[in-house]
Amino acid sequence: MTDFVESSRRRTRRLAILSLAVTAALAWSLPSQAFDLGGDDDKPAKKCPSGKAWNEQKKKCESLKSGDLSDADLVRAGRQLARDGHYQDAIKILELVKRKDDPVVLTYLGYSHRKLGEVDLGISLYKQALDINPENVDTREYLGEGYVTTGKLDLARLELSEIEKRCGTTCEEYQELHKVLQSATSVKP
Repeated sequence: MTDFVESSRRRTRRLAILSLAVTAALAWSLPSQAFDLGGDDDKPAKKCPSGKAWNEQKKKCESLKSGDLSDADLVRAGRQLARDGHYQDAIKILELVKRKDDPVVLTYLGYSHRKLGEVDLGISLYKQALDINPENVDTREYLGEGYVTTGKLDLARLELSEIEKRCGTTCEEYQELHKVLQSATSVKP
């Protein structure tokens, strides 16, 4: 009977791992979706060839050097590039934004730099974004993840607490940072 139970547990564990792998593969293959950063242009940017970005007013791809792109167009394109993992390109586009104190720009510059391994710079940019908009739970989640990366778990927990104050424990940002913190504090076999 014990062998049967052990065998059943192994099968269940293998199925769980397989399900997780399939889910992860599907998630990576699907296009990124917009998420709320407190603005009204949170729709995903249209995809344009390299060196161009979607001009929402003209409804076409424009050269980044044309000067015809609004800050909103550049922010949308930079945010999408960052979400899609094109961090260097995201940085280049976000640095073209005229309004340097835009919290979304600062957040995605921070996100891109952190993902490229420049964690301290990313954290600094997140803090600047939160100085402008302390209510932004996306920025707080990313800041918490940066703290986990640097081993500052107490500061990550503080960000988790701040997120909870703003959107509770069921919002995606709380759940994601909570998962990252649990992963960092769990004892590995």
